[in-house]
Amino acid sequence: MNEPNSRSVDRRVFLQAGVAATAATSALATGAPAAQEPRPAGSKGVLPKRKLGNTGVEVTLLNHGTVGEPAGLNRLLRASYLEGVRYYDTAEGYRNSEKVIGDWLTAMPEIRKTIFLATKSHVGTPSEMLKKLDQRLAALQTDYIDLLFFHGLSTAQTDWPKSKELKEAAESLRKTGKVKFVGFSTHDAMIAQQIQNAADGGFIDVIMLKYTPWLEKDAPLNKALDACHARNIGLVSMKQLAGQTRFTAEHVPSIKAKNLTPAQGLLQAIWTDERFASSCVTLRNTDQIRENADAARRFEPLKLVEMEELRSAVLASNPTMCPGCDGRCALAGRTKARLGDLARVYTYHDSHGIPSLAREAYAELSPEERDWKGADLAAAREACHHRIDFSAILPEVDRLLG
Repeated sequence: MNEPNSRSVDRRVFLQAGVAATAATSALATGAPAAQEPRPAGSKGVLPKRKLGNTGVEVTLLNHGTVGEPAGLNRLLRASYLEGVRYYDTAEGYRNSEKVIGDWLTAMPEIRKTIFLATKSHVGTPSEMLKKLDQRLAALQTDYIDLLFFHGLSTAQTDWPKSKELKEAAESLRKTGKVKFVGFSTHDAMIAQQIQNAADGGFIDVIMLKYTPWLEKDAPLNKALDACHARNIGLVSMKQLAGQTRFTAEHVPSIKAKNLTPAQGLLQAIWTDERFASSCVTLRNTDQIRENADAARRFEPLKLVEMEELRSAVLASNPTMCPGCDGRCALAGRTKARLGDLARVYTYHDSHGIPSLAREAYAELSPEERDWKGADLAAAREACHHRIDFSAILPEVDRLLG
């Protein structure tokens, strides 16, 4: 697949050649466990950490996501802990994931103080989160939450991160003593404006967002991330692997030379951007846990040639989701259908193997947002950061979910 000359890799992640390696490496903590931390048999020690914005907390580069409540989640939680993960992410809508985590912490209470625990809830108004708080605590069987996210901000909620209402709700949540930090997650088309609003508002602690390491330097999202980083707002990436690893290490000689898998290469590309403290990855089996933990343990910032090779391999492999989606595909395709979201729900079904989550996400879209008929899909693909082949994916969305 030919690369568009007008699209340059964002050199922000390289910090002018060799400076990136120094910055990213110096941002890492030693990874040594705390003096009083339990060391179960088989533990490999804590993974490398980075500071999470202005929270004063260091979190592991790898964050164990629990979307879809993978089979045997209790066993997987214990396995990732032994591999050195200390950041766990769940949500009210992730089936019984909160309860499974709560059962784990009840069975092993000594673990609670050694991990950073985040959960999320969808709300219609900011103040509703106060009503959700005790429900989240009960489900997690804990008396405090390290990080509470307003889950999946929508286009209609774009102004929330700088609003008086959300600021007051965040302050009230912290004052309860039951929540340490407050943030939001997003993969909305208005993501750039939402994140810029957080920088302008100045009261959000952490943002979790879909992210690609190949943003254009002058892209609104990249500039918004710079603004948040300058305000010392913690940043956590998600969906960086979804639909992106449809190639082999053979396609990326520099990655193969390091004995890295495509997933490991992509994670290390994200971590090369020192703005991000951690990456949330849904860990669905022990092989994935070991693979991703190994990527964190062996992390070294990637060089420009390695990033370029990796990007070319991703784009040539017909990825099914664009982590950098900002709605430009739909605009170019002259449609009100949310093409990026339709590709995302397909990826949940095809790549993640979570049809229930795909159905739920598809159901959240209005009939108009699902109706891609009449769209210029060739123009949409040309505009897309990741060259998503909408003409191949969208009929499958209709077949599987329509």
